[in-house]
Amino acid sequence: MADSTPRTPQRLQTKLVHSGDPHPRIEGSGIAPIFRSTIWEYRPEDGYHDVRYPRLSNLPNHVQMGEKLADLEGGEAGLVTASGMAAISATLLSLLGAGDHLLVQHGLYGGTHSLVTDDLVRLGIEHDFVDGNDPGEWKTKLRPSTKVFYAESISNPLLGISDLERIATFSREHNLVSLIDSTFTSPVNFRPIELGFDCVLHSATKYLNGHSDVVAGCVIASTDRVAAIKRKLDHFGGSLDPQAVYLLNRGLKTLALRVGYQSASALEIARFLESHSKVRSVRYPGLESHPDHARAARLFDGYGGMLSFEVGEDADETDGMIARLEIAMASASLGGMETVATRPAATTHAGMSRAERERLGISDGLVRFSVGIEATEDLIDDLQRALD
Repeated sequence: MADSTPRTPQRLQTKLVHSGDPHPRIEGSGIAPIFRSTIWEYRPEDGYHDVRYPRLSNLPNHVQMGEKLADLEGGEAGLVTASGMAAISATLLSLLGAGDHLLVQHGLYGGTHSLVTDDLVRLGIEHDFVDGNDPGEWKTKLRPSTKVFYAESISNPLLGISDLERIATFSREHNLVSLIDSTFTSPVNFRPIELGFDCVLHSATKYLNGHSDVVAGCVIASTDRVAAIKRKLDHFGGSLDPQAVYLLNRGLKTLALRVGYQSASALEIARFLESHSKVRSVRYPGLESHPDHARAARLFDGYGGMLSFEVGEDADETDGMIARLEIAMASASLGGMETVATRPAATTHAGMSRAERERLGISDGLVRFSVGIEATEDLIDDLQRALD
């Protein structure tokens, strides 16, 4: 493959457009072509994981995207996967085996929660959930077999921000591999490797792609760690189709523009909701009333396009409000150009028991609201109508 090393240092906005592009351009094309071939020449000295084949995530499109993602996050290497859960599962299973233990921040995305509490347990991998703001508890839950500390940059769906600086430091001090799902922040607003995290994960389906037409994931870490995760992924078959890689690259080019607008719009909408008499509570890190606002202001370059709010205790009442929205769509996904709303208790976190959800604060009246790129005033009017 042609050399894709940037010639000069670049700012994030420029990296989003050009990082990973082949130099020289292939046949002069400004956009890298899609490599669909499933047959490639190999060299006798190639090992199994080096033979070029789509399932091994090493076609030119995969390699280009890995380099781009690593450049954006400030890591040594990157790997693109078939989904966010493919990235999470391959990463955890490359680091953990039977008898091992991990610490997990409370309030995870529902799919990750189920992976940890069900699938990993069946493989003999133990865990403890911990308060992301209580280093004393982390120490009491630490075992000789503890290998990993897993966190999220902003929790889903309650928008909490753990003590990420201490998590990174604690992990280094106790020889743990620190993993963080940074889907809600994106590299525009936060780059965890700069804080000391070992491994960054994304559901690239969301902000990184941004067009609601690709399911993908990625992981960024050291070269050796990404190679180990790739070997696990090779066996699981969680590779991303080259066409989807191409579309993900297209989406990344506008990431800074989209996230910047969504962050500004979400803050205005959160302030409107906070002042509305029918809204019981609003969770958005950009609000001064958010308990982790000072931490978010210190760590992040922006507060993101995600917020959540409560409109009542009754599920039917909340579902009715969502159904009355005309612009915002009822959907369980997020991070696209279209505004979407969902009730996590019935969608993303339905796999948890009611007791587990209540313990975390995920009520039947909680709405998760992913702000798109529509006019902010129109979205506020839409919410006003639905609430009134």
